[in-house]
Amino acid sequence: MESERFGTPGAPLNRSHPFLYGFLATLGVATAYLVIKAVQSASQVLVLILISLFLAVGLNPAVEALRKRGLKRSGAVLTITLIFVLVVGGFTAAVAPPIYKQTTQLVQNAPEYLDRLATNPTVANLDKNYHFIDKAKEKLSTQVQDGKLVISAFGGVIGVGKTIFSGLFSAITVFILTLYFLAALPKFTKTAYSLVPASRRERVSKISDEILVRIGGYVGGQLVVAGIAGLATFVAALALGLPYALSLAMVVALCDLIPLIGATLGAVVATLVGFVHDTKSGVIILIFYIIYQQLENYVIYPRIMRRSVSVPAIVTIIAALIGGSLLGLLGGLLAIPTAAAILLIIDQVAIPRAAQN
Repeated sequence: MESERFGTPGAPLNRSHPFLYGFLATLGVATAYLVIKAVQSASQVLVLILISLFLAVGLNPAVEALRKRGLKRSGAVLTITLIFVLVVGGFTAAVAPPIYKQTTQLVQNAPEYLDRLATNPTVANLDKNYHFIDKAKEKLSTQVQDGKLVISAFGGVIGVGKTIFSGLFSAITVFILTLYFLAALPKFTKTAYSLVPASRRERVSKISDEILVRIGGYVGGQLVVAGIAGLATFVAALALGLPYALSLAMVVALCDLIPLIGATLGAVVATLVGFVHDTKSGVIILIFYIIYQQLENYVIYPRIMRRSVSVPAIVTIIAALIGGSLLGLLGGLLAIPTAAAILLIIDQVAIPRAAQN
């Protein structure tokens, strides 16, 4: 026989033997350890993939809306891409000139600012008691002579350059992956549903499709919240006579899309612009954002998410807090869609099953 070329098969392994249990347990622990180490090593890449997939699912309702108007999926994805490029280009055109102008003015007026600082009575009194200006000059002179200042500045420039390059690379990677996922999303879902037993496939696909719809609703709701923040900033900046009100509003709206820290970051930027204009404007814009953030966190955001994702307001707040504390920015991004998915599964699976029992 053909099998005799390779010897006679031996007796089956004794599955109740303690050695086999020990071997399988050791193999399982080793496999789990290797998987954990692999995930840790590839964590940055996995985060980019997860964000890209999340954005693709969030943009899918817009693609489906264009498909209903007669476009093919490739054409719909291309249209969304062009809209995104136009928005980024418009944002850059609106924000870049003010930043360049303000930076140039800051460099040109730096000597005047230093003179004002030196003649300030409070600073002069502190220098009289602690002589910190002379100490700073002496330390600066020493570093210049030793070459440490140049080395430190050069290292700082390289560090900033690396950070900017890394950020751009991540942004481009997410952009490209999002386009691929968005174009192939129906194939992904169809393949995933085919792995489900036929008896449960229809129900699983319907529940999963509803989860995807709610994720899309979350992205749309987040855009609405950011738009409201930008509009409020625009009105406040116009009322106070701040320069570049439109650019400032666009920056605040963009920052508001960042989970957890975005609203605070936008408020800090707007407050700094207010203080640069004059102290009174800075104080007013600071008070405005303290009030507005409370309104956004506990009124605007929960209500919009309740309508777009069908998540109660209290669940929205709790999910955002838990997600942010567990996974930081990524947790804040995924918290509301995850809560929506859990509530849907409880409503459609857990409660009916409990009622049957």
